[in-house]
Amino acid sequence: MSSAAARPQAPAGTALVVVDLQNDFCAGEVAAARFPGDPALLARAVEGSVRAVHLARESGVEVLFVRFLGDPAHQGPAWRSRDARLGKRPKCLEGSWGAEFHGVRPRPDEAVFTKPACFDAFQDPEFEPHLRRRGLHHLVLAGLFTDVCVDSTARTAFQRGFHLTVLRDCTTALHLADADILRFMSRVYGARITGLDQQQPFSADEFTTGRAGTGVETDADGVPAARAAGAAEQPGATPTGR
Repeated sequence: MSSAAARPQAPAGTALVVVDLQNDFCAGEVAAARFPGDPALLARAVEGSVRAVHLARESGVEVLFVRFLGDPAHQGPAWRSRDARLGKRPKCLEGSWGAEFHGVRPRPDEAVFTKPACFDAFQDPEFEPHLRRRGLHHLVLAGLFTDVCVDSTARTAFQRGFHLTVLRDCTTALHLADADILRFMSRVYGARITGLDQQQPFSADEFTTGRAGTGVETDADGVPAARAAGAAEQPGATPTGR
């Protein structure tokens, strides 16, 4: 059997969106000083994101790269005020090592989208038109950070009608517990949460069969999401996500 025949068929309409896999977030002194959690979690998310790119390429899934630029020239007044108040220094300065992609680089035929001092990939005016033009309706998200840029992109994507999968072993949160933000994305955006090593991580079958979200029904400890959401929710209560 030829290698082409052995390759899994790429899910139609699916793209892997790699968010902010850049040096200032992934490696070096800036990344280490900024990430408050276990460094192993960050390393796992970065390694997983790199693996996701390679697997997507092998599977024929389109890969889209999203990058952040934090130069003060791009920052709005609120952003500058926040940084001054908290003593935050700008990251991923244009042309710097910190802004370069980490672990894997886009191929010449892979699109790159830029967020100038903002979180949401849709802030690049070319991002959504590219998705529409390419017939992409299912976005698989990897990269950093789950509760900031990944969530911001997922929120807009959901509101614009795109189906979502989040690769839980290819991302990690900066401010919140990973299980909490993943559960939130499942409940509010209907996101499918799965692992890169699960069968067919790029599959969109759940969205075509009406079972979207079933991949997220348990948290990191295997506790059913409805129970883990808290005792305040009574049996039969309507989920609060709008």
